Amino acid sequence: MEPTPLPIASKLSIRECGYNEYWLQDQIYENPSCLGLGELDAIDKERRQSSGGRLDLLMKNAEDDAMYEVEIMLGDTDESHIIRTIEYWDNEKRRWPQRQHTAVLVAESITRRFFNVIHLLSHSIPIIAIQANIIEVGGVRSLHFTKVLDTYEEIDDGAAPDNKTYDLSYWKERASWVIENAKALQEVSEEILEHSELNYTKFYIAITLNSNSYCFLHKRSDGKSLFEFRIPDHLLEEAKELLDSISITYISKSKRLRFTSDKKTIEQHKDVFKKLTAISGEYWAAS
Repeated sequence: MEPTPLPIASKLSIRECGYNEYWLQDQIYENPSCLGLGELDAIDKERRQSSGGRLDLLMKNAEDDAMYEVEIMLGDTDESHIIRTIEYWDNEKRRWPQRQHTAVLVAESITRRFFNVIHLLSHSIPIIAIQANIIEVGGVRSLHFTKVLDTYEEIDDGAAPDNKTYDLSYWKERASWVIENAKALQEVSEEILEHSELNYTKFYIAITLNSNSYCFLHKRSDGKSLFEFRIPDHLLEEAKELLDSISITYISKSKRLRFTSDKKTIEQHKDVFKKLTAISGEYWAAS
């Protein structure tokens, strides 16, 4: 049976279709999920900044209070747009220092040159790049968003394995603070993680005991790491209460708990992190 022929879509300029940046801003504000970043709540638009500019959109994830600073530009992105996105992200981060913040750049076209620039910045700044386009198929037009870079997802460029060694030396050069954060957790949980080891990979460091990885630490900026614990479903609420007690926001999924922290916080709240590690041990006891 011959497959049914499909119509070919064409990409149209938003301006040539009679729309402007404010129209695109309103579309996102009224339907934040269109960006593909989860069920976000729109908090504000044209938010006045201390520097004198205005942030296009401020959004929040109701699940973990993570904030998204969104800047929008029609046409090709440029240096000033990238700088403004980072500036406004930093302003809001200073205003809400206890929350996770992500800069979001929305543009019609992100050229290879600026993709590389954003990717380079993403090593120290959590930033997401999204292309917004109007697509026409069979005379019907629709607004379409494509996420082209997300620093919370590792980039796969399709290249062959690089055969590099990812060890202590690699992480000392890449992000030495992730090692410090992992060692701090090891120390406060020594009774539970006695004889544990650090397992170094390209994208994370795992604390491993008896071939079981209790916690995964990913690189984040400002000396922080993204911690991921494996937690039994029946103990997730207890683990959440521990983080709530020290005002750490988190993302909870089946058998997993993610949050951002650092060495200083671990040392200040040793009992909490020790209990979290013990709860993670219940996961492996039941496996």
